[in-house]
Amino acid sequence: MDIPAGQQDQLIGYVELLNKWNKAYNLTSVRDPNEMVVKHIMDSIVVGTHLDGERYIDVGTGPGLPGIPLAITNPDKEFVLLDSLGKRIRFIRQVTHELGIKNVTAVQSRVEEYQPETGFDGVLSRAFASMNDMVSWCRHLPAKNGHFLALKGQMDASEVDDVPHWCSVTDIKPLHVPGLEGERHLVILAAKD
Repeated sequence: MDIPAGQQDQLIGYVELLNKWNKAYNLTSVRDPNEMVVKHIMDSIVVGTHLDGERYIDVGTGPGLPGIPLAITNPDKEFVLLDSLGKRIRFIRQVTHELGIKNVTAVQSRVEEYQPETGFDGVLSRAFASMNDMVSWCRHLPAKNGHFLALKGQMDASEVDDVPHWCSVTDIKPLHVPGLEGERHLVILAAKD
C-alpha cells in the first residue's frame, strides 16, 4: 500500500501522541509504539480499499480506531468518531488539532442516543461489540443504501447466524495485515429492503 509522505507523517504523529497520552490516560493496552503501528495503524487502514461512499461513522472509536488512520489515508471522506468517554474524545480532538486532520468530527455520546441529521454510507466498528449488538444499537445510523462494516478477528459462524432478521451479511472479506498474527476479516452487513 503506497501512502503519501504527508500521510505517513500524520500516522507517525498519531502513534507518537497515542503513546504519550496512553501513559496518563490508558487509551490502549498496546504499550509499544512499534506494535501500535501493526496492531492499530495497519489493522485500521487495511479496510480503506473497501470504503465505498463519502460519510462514515466509527462507533465505539476508543482512541480513534479505525477512524483516525482511515481519515488520514482517505482525506476525501468525512468521518464522525463516536465514543461515550470524555477522555477519548478529548484525545481525538487534540490529535486532529495537532496533526491538522480536517475530515474528523469527534462526538461524545452513547451510540443509541446519537441522532445524526443525515445517515452514513458506512457504520464502522472495531472490537466494539458482537455483530448483533452492533447492528441493533446502530440501526438508525446508515443512510438508505448504507452498510455496517465490522472489523473482526477470527470468523465465528454463530455470530453471523445471530444477526437480526432485518439485517444480512452481504460479504465477508479476509484481510491481510502485514506483521500481524492471526486472522482478520471485514464483515459487511446491510438492512434488508
